Amino acid sequence: MARSRSSQLWVSLIFFILLLVVAMAADGNGGNKGGKNGNSNDNGNNGNSNGNGNGKGNGNNGNGNGKGNGNNGNGNGNGNGNNGNGNGNGNGNGNGKGNGNEGGGNTGGGNNGGGNNGGGNNGGGGTKTVKCDRKMFPYCSGQQPCPPSCPGSCFIDCKACKPVCYCDKPGGVCQDPRFVGGDGITFYFHGEKDKDFCLLSDSHLHINGHFIGRRNAEMKRDFTWVQSIAILFHSHKLYVGAKKTSIWNSAEDHLIISLNGEQVLLPTEEGAKWQAPTEPTVTITRSSDANGVTVEVDGMFKVQANVVPITEEESRVHHYGVTADDCFAHLELAFKFYSLTQEVDGVLGQTYKDNYVSRVKMSSSMPLMGGLDKFSSSGLYTTDCAVARFNGGGEGVIAMATELAGVIKCGSEINGHGIVCKK
Repeated sequence: MARSRSSQLWVSLIFFILLLVVAMAADGNGGNKGGKNGNSNDNGNNGNSNGNGNGKGNGNNGNGNGKGNGNNGNGNGNGNGNNGNGNGNGNGNGNGKGNGNEGGGNTGGGNNGGGNNGGGNNGGGGTKTVKCDRKMFPYCSGQQPCPPSCPGSCFIDCKACKPVCYCDKPGGVCQDPRFVGGDGITFYFHGEKDKDFCLLSDSHLHINGHFIGRRNAEMKRDFTWVQSIAILFHSHKLYVGAKKTSIWNSAEDHLIISLNGEQVLLPTEEGAKWQAPTEPTVTITRSSDANGVTVEVDGMFKVQANVVPITEEESRVHHYGVTADDCFAHLELAFKFYSLTQEVDGVLGQTYKDNYVSRVKMSSSMPLMGGLDKFSSSGLYTTDCAVARFNGGGEGVIAMATELAGVIKCGSEINGHGIVCKK
């Protein structure tokens, strides 16, 4: 009997040890909670740390071909963080590096590996942080992230101490195209694709925009975006445009800038500055390593220009019908004017008159500005629209246009994708 009992105890003990060994092995490999991961390097609690699945997709439902860490590690690109690709870096299909919540972040590591077109909205760059540099607002000196609706193009309203999208301020020209007038009223002017239109005309300053787009058969109008602008002042011509491209890469600069027909070459480094040798009042500064510049002419205007693409998600939601051969890279502009007269006109210019009364239907979900004929111009550098006021205003003309492709950001008090700033 004693031997029998002793044998049973040994069997029970061995069985118990085997159960412990099996349990520890299961836990180390991600166990039942390791989802579909892990034939090697399966470490961590519940198989979430570095659990590898097909193509090293990690997490409870670790799918994908790239490397992703997190509880729900999905995606084709590389992403680190809490939710699939998390808050770290994302090298998705857009080839750019998205940093922060938007770059391979909360939207990163999704179906398109690292956010839409690779790391954040519009193919990357991540969430930009901005701060107030004005000493009179010492309480607003810290860095703040841009809002989710404009992760790469915002500025700080120092008085309110909060980030604001360029496109939401007076002088903004964004999207297809959405204007925010000098009076603060938002409206749309669709124009026509492959045509030029007068955005602003005054005695000393004239700005034309070149529209690109696609025909919408159902709506019987074109979907349009501002591909370039030409700014004329005095005897100078400045062109800012976005290069045509099929596959968007946020790390590649898609801006083209020229002054008086000569291309302006800027180092691809944020803060790089260029000053015209023959016109020192003209300065161009990189607002980001690529696809963003601030152009300023002392005493006349300042414009932030950014180049952005139409993403697959935007095309799907708005039914743009964008195809793989062209992502319709275009400009987002933010203008600020310093010396306009009360004779100023143009799609945007007219809204800066003191006595201007908007005629758009504000109750509409898309308030439209008419006047296609009076704002139409025969070319990017011509001043022959019906409402033209330009007479040269002395020496110098700056032109930013469609010949060179690019993007705009609103500077100073106004920034963002597709904005025109108000004085």
